Amino acid sequence: MPVRLPFRPRRDAYPSDLWTKCPGCAEMLFNKQLDKTYRVCPHCSHHFRISAKARIEFLVDQGSFKERDSNLAPVDVLNFVDLKAYPDRLVAAQLATGLRDAAVWGFATIDGRRVSLCVMDFGFIGGSMGAVVGEKVARAGEAAVAERVPLIIVSSSGGARMQEGTYSLMQLVKTMSVVERVKAARVPYISVMTDPTTGGVFASFAVVGDVNIAEPNALIRFAGDRVSAGTIGEELPPGYQRAEFWYSHGFVDRIVARAKLHEEISTLLGFLIAPPLAGATEQASGQTSWPRSFLSALTGTRTADSNGESRGSQTAQPRGEAQNG
Repeated sequence: MPVRLPFRPRRDAYPSDLWTKCPGCAEMLFNKQLDKTYRVCPHCSHHFRISAKARIEFLVDQGSFKERDSNLAPVDVLNFVDLKAYPDRLVAAQLATGLRDAAVWGFATIDGRRVSLCVMDFGFIGGSMGAVVGEKVARAGEAAVAERVPLIIVSSSGGARMQEGTYSLMQLVKTMSVVERVKAARVPYISVMTDPTTGGVFASFAVVGDVNIAEPNALIRFAGDRVSAGTIGEELPPGYQRAEFWYSHGFVDRIVARAKLHEEISTLLGFLIAPPLAGATEQASGQTSWPRSFLSALTGTRTADSNGESRGSQTAQPRGEAQNG
């Protein structure tokens, strides 16, 4: 006759709504405690993937985010069907995330500084970029130019959305053309790469920011190991697809823990945005006030205008803008 113990055996399975197993250290984490640390493991600092809504809440000033173009929704123009029809995938993703597509954009403030912000959500079909995502990124950039406020894009994507075929590939060109307009207008652009940032998003706007920031151990690459190794015909170094590798090779400017991301971006905006001048003579004379470039902000000089004349009392030009000869 088997012996019945007076206590229950230890369970191997835990309720998913209460506990989460960390893939980094295999510790069981209480969800309420995990939410207090911005979904970062307190034992090994593994950064879990989070929704666009959760990221916006801790990244910007409370209640400052005003979403734009929330009614944009994708259309199945190709009548695409794989294991299930594309419209069915869209409905399932919309019900799971509460979003119409994988990106959200709008205006917000970070420590009182107004910015144009676009955030991607990996939970919506892997954060893949289709026509709507590309359009929202483009509109965020165009609004930054029109309002002359910094552009911040937080990427979390598996790449282009195959269900939209060539339409999704066209977004690489569209988004990059807008980013070039942002740079030409001397509007600051900060790119934040989270886990994962791959494929067409990596190959377009995610890696060309004035400052490229990445979360620790974020997966950042264009293609998988087999495709990359086959293309170059060499064995790839270990960890080449992680943020720390890109940082050591100068591809990423800063690796910032999630809890410090708000403070880091706020500090950068202090360098990238020119402070208002007391008794601004430029506005009185009808001249346009340009924001300072990153290098000139550090040295205290103003950027030169299109005619080569320095704005402000100093005549020194930033490095790279001096005329030849």
